Amino acid sequence: MVEVISVLSTVVRVRNLSILADVGINIDEIGRRQPLVLDIEATLRDVAPSRLDETIDYRRIVAAAQGLCDEHIPLIEDFAIRLGHICLGWPQVRSLVIAIDKPFAVDRALAGVRIAMARDRATTHQGETI
Repeated sequence: MVEVISVLSTVVRVRNLSILADVGINIDEIGRRQPLVLDIEATLRDVAPSRLDETIDYRRIVAAAQGLCDEHIPLIEDFAIRLGHICLGWPQVRSLVIAIDKPFAVDRALAGVRIAMARDRATTHQGETI
């Protein structure tokens, strides 16, 4: 018997990305940037990429997160979802997990959110999955 070894998935990660973003709902938060720490894990469609066009450049993920920093986004949940929509717009990404910590949100603890997103499979009128 021959043992077959398969790659089950490939996940591109950016961890501990520190950014300053215009987030928050409290009056003292609005209009000033606050530190956020992001962990992004993007699962690729191609389980064993061998070319750059089959994967994601880490810098592209960082640029997408930084691109959201100038706009006021009240909730970090919404920040994560918006970033998720950007990343899922790239054809190489099948699903992703984004965790965002807000270091100064509460005393003596680290507050944050974690979201998981995936592409929905569309079904044609004949029942075929696309």
